[in-house]
Amino acid sequence: MFSPATKAQQGEHDENITFGQTMEILGDELAERLKQLSLEIYGFGRDVAEQSDIILADTKFEFGHKNGELLLIDEVLTPDSSRFWPKESYGVGRGQPSLDKQPVRDWLETLDWDKSPPPPDLPEDVVLESSERYKDVFQRLTGTALADYQPPIFRDDR
Repeated sequence: MFSPATKAQQGEHDENITFGQTMEILGDELAERLKQLSLEIYGFGRDVAEQSDIILADTKFEFGHKNGELLLIDEVLTPDSSRFWPKESYGVGRGQPSLDKQPVRDWLETLDWDKSPPPPDLPEDVVLESSERYKDVFQRLTGTALADYQPPIFRDDR
């Protein structure tokens, strides 16, 4: 599924648009490329998650464009931008346990906050629960505890 949106002003919700509207804004060729890249990146993430018994329920990508070239401009496939569900506890027709920022979302929904900056301070229990979920999804996806992880070294061949 590909569901484009336009970026809203700070503090407002992004606006979902149709693919036809995307083509009007970007032109047919760039819109098709955006869709293709989005589906390819999602497919990669879905396949990696599936190997770790995780369902990548949904995610968002943020793109920009400069001189007609698409640029991926934000985080990709993180618990902040995606919903990860443990496959072993998945059930159709009910809420799913998640390995993402859902505790933060849930807590914020209990407040009378208009979503304009600055956000309220999170209570320690919400921070700890979110941190545990992030570490859990990290360990499931990498097979390594965060404390033991050695990041790869990338060469700059430009």
